[in-house]
Amino acid sequence: MRQILLCTALAVACMPMLGCEARNSDATASALSATASAPATERVGEALASKLGEIRVATVASGLEHPWSVALLPDGGFLVTERPGRLRRIGTDGKVTEPLAGVPKVFAEGQGGLLDVVLAPDFATSKRIYLSYAEPGEDDTAGTAVASATMGANALENVKVVYRQEPKLEGGNHFGSRIVFDGKPPGSGGHMFISQGERTYRPRAQQLDMLQGKLVRLNLDGSVPKDNPFVGRKDARPEIWSYGHRNMQGLAVDPRTGKVWESEHGPRGGDEINIPEAGKNYGWPIITHGIDYSGLPISEAVGTSAPGMEQPYHVWAKSPGLSGMAFLVNQPTSKWNDSLFLGALADGSLIRLSLDGDRITGEERLLKELGARIRDVRVGGDGSVYVLTDEADGKLLKLTPP
Repeated sequence: MRQILLCTALAVACMPMLGCEARNSDATASALSATASAPATERVGEALASKLGEIRVATVASGLEHPWSVALLPDGGFLVTERPGRLRRIGTDGKVTEPLAGVPKVFAEGQGGLLDVVLAPDFATSKRIYLSYAEPGEDDTAGTAVASATMGANALENVKVVYRQEPKLEGGNHFGSRIVFDGKPPGSGGHMFISQGERTYRPRAQQLDMLQGKLVRLNLDGSVPKDNPFVGRKDARPEIWSYGHRNMQGLAVDPRTGKVWESEHGPRGGDEINIPEAGKNYGWPIITHGIDYSGLPISEAVGTSAPGMEQPYHVWAKSPGLSGMAFLVNQPTSKWNDSLFLGALADGSLIRLSLDGDRITGEERLLKELGARIRDVRVGGDGSVYVLTDEADGKLLKLTPP
């Protein structure tokens, strides 16, 4: 059952024109030291309070320049993207490597740059990863793209672009972008979903012949699945799974159900979560629970509802500035079992939503004491939670649940 849980106050949570993504953002800093490590004493962690008891927050690594995404490696290490265009490996000892060679060239302006990194479902045997990034085009244009590559010791090999958002547009905002897989075993015809933004060209989110503002679904090699909802329509791009999205920076699959959940930035207010279904229209900019940064209504909007458009599954009246998201489920001994975590940039917190099945039953905001923009969140196999702070001296933190 769809629900709308509105916060009580609509307030300024975003800067005019740039949005929640840009609030408190640092200017791109000069390159930091190539290596950084966290002292063993620091990694023991500090104690912070939460609703369910004391949690421990330990620094795994620091010295990361605006880190955007973290992938957990099978050996206990990590891959981390830095938005200016670097991919680094972090060892179990917290040491950060030199940037890996072979990363595609990125458009590192505004919100653009190197974005998501995920391991392929068959990573254990293929060593394949996927990267999303803002890809530069001609005449200072750019668009979201995804490339696959094989992990070498110090470089990416066999780099292949498997998706490009077309057409490329001017501007440095609203690229998205996260990548998830539908959970099907390797070799069984699995798919990937790629979230994107509308690049601030609001009407394009409603135009089916454009890829801006769309969630796309592809085969792992970048080809289009035959059962995508708009396959065969001359007026629509076959890659599209759902449309009417603003700027989706969170994407996760619920391991219990296989459903894809996404989070996206609203304008001033109206950040939302959706569980996108094939072919459905999620409304932006025709319906929204937010207003323009000027304080005026969104010019294209007719209100908060319209025929043929889906309501948000969950919406905030005051924008926390949502980014990465991850489920912590199937951990019956954990006090955080059945939770959905979301990074919050403008709010400077890690949001924990309590779940009863698909139903959201409560909200808690963690890490406010740190005063940091939380860019990404991932859950380890042991129930530990890892987050990235989006700063010129960004950190990878490990949270031990109560």
